[in-house]
Amino acid sequence: MDNLDRRIIDQLRQNSRAAYGDIGGVIGLSASAVKRRVDRLMADGVIRGFTIHVDPSVEGLETEAYVELFCRGTVAPDELRRLLEGVPDVVDAGTVSGSADAIVHMRSHNIASLEDALEAVRNAPNVDHTRTSIVMSRLIYRQ
Repeated sequence: MDNLDRRIIDQLRQNSRAAYGDIGGVIGLSASAVKRRVDRLMADGVIRGFTIHVDPSVEGLETEAYVELFCRGTVAPDELRRLLEGVPDVVDAGTVSGSADAIVHMRSHNIASLEDALEAVRNAPNVDHTRTSIVMSRLIYRQ
């Protein structure tokens, strides 16, 4: 992957529906050269797919929280994944260093549905407790 590939990816991140000719005009390549590079990046697995990002508020998911998850004993990441995949309000999660075992990003319709989702997590066999921070306003959001 070279600098032209990186610039193509930057353009696609800004607008994945951009025409190859438009991308080429920005980075100095022909539309066909951009297409060949995009095809190669896809074949190599660098680009995994194209998607849309819908404003969560349009779907009624206006309540957002970050939840620190604390487990009893040692819990394998695969076990945490299985637990969290079963809670639809979980949009992102990862194991972390520090005192918490995982950090979980949740989006819910309202406080009551967030509370229900948190209860589903808290009632899991190896979960000791959680610490929740509700997002008041989003300052920066990058994909």
